[in-house]
Amino acid sequence: MKRFHVHAHVDDLQASIAFYSKMFAAEPTRVEGDYAKWMLEDPRLNFAISTRGGKSGVDHLGIQTDTEEELVELKARAEAADMTLQDVGETTCCYARSDKYWLTDPQGIAWEQFHTLGSIPVFSEKTPEVAPAQPSACCAGAAPRGKPVGIAIAAAPGSSCC
Repeated sequence: MKRFHVHAHVDDLQASIAFYSKMFAAEPTRVEGDYAKWMLEDPRLNFAISTRGGKSGVDHLGIQTDTEEELVELKARAEAADMTLQDVGETTCCYARSDKYWLTDPQGIAWEQFHTLGSIPVFSEKTPEVAPAQPSACCAGAAPRGKPVGIAIAAAPGSSCC
């Protein structure tokens, strides 16, 4: 089963954690000094907020898969529709290790499609499973605004991620 993903930048992490905890009637499943994430079942949502990155607001959307097979299926759909994607493969981002790729919609909104492989203790820390030379595949600023579908995207240096 897949889970919808939303990542938003916030100015005040503690105020935002308090707001979203009340709105979702749940505490975050992970909290760091610059980041919080809720893994909700109703609705099935991975909602992340962070103080890293650009201006406040929605940074990107995504679909998180429970299995590698679901990610392969989503990728095949995108390729069949002639969408250009940036295939990042296995990488670290935020506080997780994932297999992922990116798409950009006609409005320039970044879409991350990923399968989480594990948790990491330090923001975007390189792990033995991820080659040290591989760049981080984090998300903030990843989508060039105003670009049409089919534009490959690249992560901005120092950006945040989900």
